[in-house]
Amino acid sequence: MFVDEAKIFVKAGDGGNGCVAFRREKYVPRGGPSGGDGGHGGSIYLQANANDNTLLRYRYNREFKADRGRHGEGSSCTGHSGADLILQVPIGTLVFDDQSGATIVDLASPGQRVLIAHGGRGGRGNQHFAKPWHQAPREHEDGFPGEERHLRLELKLLADVGLVGYPNAGKSTLISVISAAHPKIANYPFTTLEPNLGVVNADGGTGGHGTELGRTFVVADLPGLIEGAHEGAGLGIRFLRHVERTRLLVHLIDTSDSNADDPVHSFEVINGELEAFSASLIEKPMIVVATKLDATSDRARLEALRDSCQQRNLEFHSISAVAGDGVRDLVRSIADALDKIPRAARGSSIETLTAEGEEQQTLSAPIDRPRMATNKEEDS
Repeated sequence: MFVDEAKIFVKAGDGGNGCVAFRREKYVPRGGPSGGDGGHGGSIYLQANANDNTLLRYRYNREFKADRGRHGEGSSCTGHSGADLILQVPIGTLVFDDQSGATIVDLASPGQRVLIAHGGRGGRGNQHFAKPWHQAPREHEDGFPGEERHLRLELKLLADVGLVGYPNAGKSTLISVISAAHPKIANYPFTTLEPNLGVVNADGGTGGHGTELGRTFVVADLPGLIEGAHEGAGLGIRFLRHVERTRLLVHLIDTSDSNADDPVHSFEVINGELEAFSASLIEKPMIVVATKLDATSDRARLEALRDSCQQRNLEFHSISAVAGDGVRDLVRSIADALDKIPRAARGSSIETLTAEGEEQQTLSAPIDRPRMATNKEEDS
């Protein structure tokens, strides 16, 4: 099951309370206060995991709480700190604050980790309140509460190329031919109900026994769009978020005799739906592909589409994925186009830290923590 949205609640562990104790040992004159500090509460991290490709684990489990810190003990013993909790999410997950709507972090790199909820600090024991004029303090400090947040997780697949077009335009057939992906293929609309990813080797190498693997790229096959998708028609535009990260769009149009729609009109309709979703999509580089060439006997509509693309300065290909006609040339053209498009820098609203060889991140803005009052004011 493909799940690309989830809402969760996270609660970091509370800090343990400080202890009130006095030292009473033989041969230790005037032992004095010996209350230990409370342990710190466990923090909660989100980490991008290359082995996950869906947010399914957060569909039913929606509350996550880290361990609290243990209370301080006598003999100046500090309580045990709570264990941190690391939540694994797929690469490409955007994290939002569900209450304010603010973007917290974009987990776009394997192993990237962000501190999402700080654990509470442990309270101080009475040993810290001893003064020359107040040698037997009974004051202590309660632990600080851990941070809690309501989060919204949104997955945007990381792919270089996005396949878009009407339902039954041949997108799933093409990705099954050029990659090892095995999407469902059938002769009816809306066969694809969730995005599919495939890795394509443009130069034909295998990578084994010294053979060069060549240029590779990732292709995302999206469920088909129809007119009015931005208003909820068909499957709507829910899955278009997965092509926002792509560097190149490949627009597939069915020009076969069995399709009564005008190819040029179909091209304009899908472009309108892309623009209605996000103006940035329509500005992406695009390759237009006429599909099902083996079932196209009337070449007039095919040539009309070719002329329309020429007027728009768009690269045009005609293929038959079933027969293999034009597929290899298309793959090489996609790889050549990607070579000319720089990879966009992954922006983030957080600072990057390096700890123990892992990329770890923390929120750039400090989190306000209200200071808790002690049980008793210190004697003055």
